Amino acid sequence: MTTNIKLVFGRSLKFSLRLCVSAVILFTVAAAQPPARDFSKERARPSQDWVKDAVIYQIFPRQYSAEGNFNGITKDLDRLKTLGVDVLWLMPIHPIGEAKKKGTIGSPYAVKDFYAINPDYGTAADFKRLIAESHRRGIKVIIDIVANHTAWDSVMMKTPAFYTRNEKGDIVPPVPDWADVADLNYDNPELRKYMIEMLKFWVRDFDLDGFRCDVAGFVPIDFWETARAEVDRVKADTLWLAEWESPDLHPKAFDLDYSWAIHAMLDKVLHGDSPASEIRKVWEDQASKFPRGSLRMRFSDNHDERRAIARFGEKGALAAQALVFTLDGVPLVYNGMEAGDTTESGAPALFEKRPIFWQFFERRPEFPRFYSGMIALRKSSNALRRGDVVWLRNSDENRVLTFRRSAGSEELLIAINMSNTRFFGSVEAAGNFEEITPNIGQPLPPDDETARPAASSAVGLPALNLDAYGFRIFRRK
Repeated sequence: MTTNIKLVFGRSLKFSLRLCVSAVILFTVAAAQPPARDFSKERARPSQDWVKDAVIYQIFPRQYSAEGNFNGITKDLDRLKTLGVDVLWLMPIHPIGEAKKKGTIGSPYAVKDFYAINPDYGTAADFKRLIAESHRRGIKVIIDIVANHTAWDSVMMKTPAFYTRNEKGDIVPPVPDWADVADLNYDNPELRKYMIEMLKFWVRDFDLDGFRCDVAGFVPIDFWETARAEVDRVKADTLWLAEWESPDLHPKAFDLDYSWAIHAMLDKVLHGDSPASEIRKVWEDQASKFPRGSLRMRFSDNHDERRAIARFGEKGALAAQALVFTLDGVPLVYNGMEAGDTTESGAPALFEKRPIFWQFFERRPEFPRFYSGMIALRKSSNALRRGDVVWLRNSDENRVLTFRRSAGSEELLIAINMSNTRFFGSVEAAGNFEEITPNIGQPLPPDDETARPAASSAVGLPALNLDAYGFRIFRRK
């Protein structure tokens, strides 16, 4: 007899919100277990070049603008294009359930109808215009799909067999904390057909470019593999992002998964709970287990947590995102980061209306300069977008990360101080380098830009100095 069990661990559910879980184990307790599959000997599914080179920009439509709708995004597309955004990921755009909802408005992850659009966001015509205008600017659009569960008043409740039941026959939530949603039962082949047809509908009728799949590990991997193959027949050039972290996602189903373990360690390091070298150890451990060529989405902020500034401080938030932009993988920017927004500093605003305070552009000018400068540098550098990672030793690895990115004849050296004290030391590198760090004018002590090497100046490594939470990028000449 086989028993299927869902366990949740990792990120705390401290706000008693419906949170997308940082890590989940799905396992089967059986009389005999087959040998563990060694995914490191496999190759990840090939992805389009635009996926590998992308900068993903996450949008919460309710919070993005004062209007809180699709038109509020469409009118800002020129700014996003100038910033360097390649992919817009829209959090769930569907109607929100009323039954058992949390907060004033309810969570966008409690979906009432997967085939419909939240009327607060606009009409189908508004959404098609947003997609068309994005495409006209060379920007792809993906949407959040919450395949694991629905709202309690979902239209799918007309088919009770779609849902998971307990021993009493009652429909249940996926985990107790998510009381506002009901768990879907993927043992039912009719449910699988329904969900696959729904995915094909959005790609076919709206010309979407892919999906971000919420808590993807709660849904059987064979469903995702079948769904991907079916949708590829409708439109092959798409991006599939799993909100999960697991090697089995990469061979057939997904282009990208979440780099949750790096994110969790980044949080510990910037809070002084772990040495910076632990980030390298996590990276090396995962590189040894994931399929060759796996793409990971790197991030320092998202809709599940307090803003990075609230967690790390202004300078720490920039250091965290500097790692996101320079490490291998595909970087994420959560809406408002580029303005230094702290609207959601108290708690994630999943259930309320808390628009981004875009006026932070004026209060924290180093943030827009950082984001535009780092994205421009990434786009100009094949080593940052596609290059190999080689970690380099330095004289204080408890505080400082140093690594090399290289592709062809291009070689970059990145140094990031993950601590609140200045670093004077050395790095395992020598030769003739030029500094190409974007000059963002960040107010780091001493508050004098003449004390900081100008971009493209000649630099003699291995000697290295870094401001508190400072970062520097060098190119071998």
